[in-house]
Amino acid sequence: MTNETEAELFTIDGTDPAWWRQAVVYQVYPRSFADETGDGLGDIKGVTSRIPYLSRLGVDAVWLSPFYPSALADGGYDVADYRNVDPRLGTLEDFDAMVAAAHSAGLKIIVDIVPNHTSNDHVWFQEALAAPPGSAARNRYIFHDGAGENGELPPSQWESDFGGVAWSRTTNADGTPGQWYLHIFAPEQPDLNWDNPEVREDFHKTLRFWSDRGVDGFRVDVAHGLAKDLSEPFRSSKRTFDLPLDGSDPLYDRDEVHEIFAGWREVLNEYDPPRTAVAEAWVPAARIPLYARPTELGQAFNFDLLRAPFTATAFQEIIDNNLALAAESGASSTWVLSNHDVIRHASRYALPLGTDEEAWLMTHGTSPAQDFTLGRRRADAATLLLLALPGSAYLYQGEELGLFEVADLDVADLQDPKWWRSSHTVKGRDGCRVPLPWAASEPAFGFGSGGAHLPQPAWFKEFAADVESENPDSTLNLYRSALKLRRQLQGDESLSWDEIGTESVLVFRRPGGWINVTNFGSQPFGLPDGEVLLSTVPVIDGVLPGPGTAWLKA
Repeated sequence: MTNETEAELFTIDGTDPAWWRQAVVYQVYPRSFADETGDGLGDIKGVTSRIPYLSRLGVDAVWLSPFYPSALADGGYDVADYRNVDPRLGTLEDFDAMVAAAHSAGLKIIVDIVPNHTSNDHVWFQEALAAPPGSAARNRYIFHDGAGENGELPPSQWESDFGGVAWSRTTNADGTPGQWYLHIFAPEQPDLNWDNPEVREDFHKTLRFWSDRGVDGFRVDVAHGLAKDLSEPFRSSKRTFDLPLDGSDPLYDRDEVHEIFAGWREVLNEYDPPRTAVAEAWVPAARIPLYARPTELGQAFNFDLLRAPFTATAFQEIIDNNLALAAESGASSTWVLSNHDVIRHASRYALPLGTDEEAWLMTHGTSPAQDFTLGRRRADAATLLLLALPGSAYLYQGEELGLFEVADLDVADLQDPKWWRSSHTVKGRDGCRVPLPWAASEPAFGFGSGGAHLPQPAWFKEFAADVESENPDSTLNLYRSALKLRRQLQGDESLSWDEIGTESVLVFRRPGGWINVTNFGSQPFGLPDGEVLLSTVPVIDGVLPGPGTAWLKA
């Protein structure tokens, strides 16, 4: 990693309570970001060590995926203690030092909170296992007697998102079979009972704990899954995008969940400025404003671009729809192309349209082959377009280096529970969670002196941050330039489209004469009048090749 000087650091106004509306947020998956202790696992001190890098990159906030004590049954999303740091990642004092360093550099801190389930190592669940049916300890979770003559069948035919039945049976102290408990994800992630006031109050306590330590906001995992109707005998809990619009699904997006988040908003508003929150809610578009309204979490993720083909028609429809939804809720929209749960967008764009991505991963990324040049050009073009949109932009660690998916991980190295829970038919999400390359000539490419918990491919060397930092044409320097310009150009949250008579190009304007032109096709496009400020491909004689994006000042 190159040394960053104080003169190269960019800061934002930390006093604006609406800082989140058009912020650029950088997602850190802590175990794969930077390892300061040399044990092969990324840690909190590693995040702190890279604050100068993130500040120079030009982001406004850092979102940390779970760093809590965890057995890693699901990459840290099985939380054993919501108010502590996993000792393998550091201490609360290390966390406080990281927050202080981030704030000194003008960066906000957002942390993941996982309210749908705990780890099976959580003290509450251990108490529940030791307690009898009907006890207060078991009422914190969802325990039920089994069906069948002797309770040998699950209480319902619900399926886990990770494959298999969503119920696991307990064993009584005398060795006899006991009740069943619900887990919409892995068996090590028992679902909480949000009808229990004790559960609600304990999460209020957790929100205050981290807010008191200086955390500026929260990303809420599976926000749409907390309220459940257990009277339904059958429901496949695999994520779908055709949930009913009336909030009647037994597992997801029930209307009762909004009472829970109204209580959270009261807690978040106890602080000055109020703490922010953003919902991870995989729900129909018409339901997103419910989570994003100011009386609840205040913002909700828009995942549409994660699933969109690289076409002008798809992008424009998504942009218009989500800006309208944001206006309806009074929030700002969020824009994201990659995260810890999906194939990196450089690889998605390098594959033929319609590729079955899960099947592609099962071929170790060999069939079909990636067109790496096309993938990078499309990824750069999509990113520059995204950063020109009104609203907040979420970046995933390593995308600023132009990383592709590590699709050829050996099955012996896989850590994602999806691999085992799917009977080895779904390879999972490890390919986007491989530890980052920081320095081409150092062990583990600078991730840490003790190696990396997932193997890094040899091609990471050319994508290392120190190599890209010295290359003016690198993806890293494109991101740095774009984020610096974005801060200078940013105005209000309006956008207007130019009618240009072609289906392969989008042109929109932002306040102050900022123009974004994205050419999704292969034919060159003549740019409108204006000074070219930045482009992902060379602009010659006012012509933008495709795929590519250019920013202009009218």
